[in-house]
Amino acid sequence: MVNNRVDVNAVLMQMRQVKDQIRSNHESQNAGQVDQLRPQALSKTHSLNNAQEALKPVGDPAAPNFQDMFKNAIDTVNANQKTAGNLQKRFEQGDPSVDLPEVMIAMQKSSVSFQAMTQVRNKLVEAYKDVMNMPV
Repeated sequence: MVNNRVDVNAVLMQMRQVKDQIRSNHESQNAGQVDQLRPQALSKTHSLNNAQEALKPVGDPAAPNFQDMFKNAIDTVNANQKTAGNLQKRFEQGDPSVDLPEVMIAMQKSSVSFQAMTQVRNKLVEAYKDVMNMPV
């Protein structure tokens, strides 16, 4: 089994860097110094490229990054919901090839996967808020 865990310290460090960059961006906008924004923008582009590298899993370089894993999970939940909806519609229209237990199982699978994805999203938002509220 491939280890798909992300290095938490690298992610936290990158989030702190982005927070600092946002803070410095607001300060420079308030000062009205447009010339200072150009080097910061180049630095931010470089830092964002580093952030993508930091989010790659530790260990196997062929393993998918966090963004790909999260997108695949969302796509799976979406596919489960579409399948359940399609089976439900076919059953309601009287399709003899679809039976009630199959529909119920698909609907429960869809519901459980959606609830799990919602909990993951809530944990990510909570972690983001915690990191943003950390003193620098």
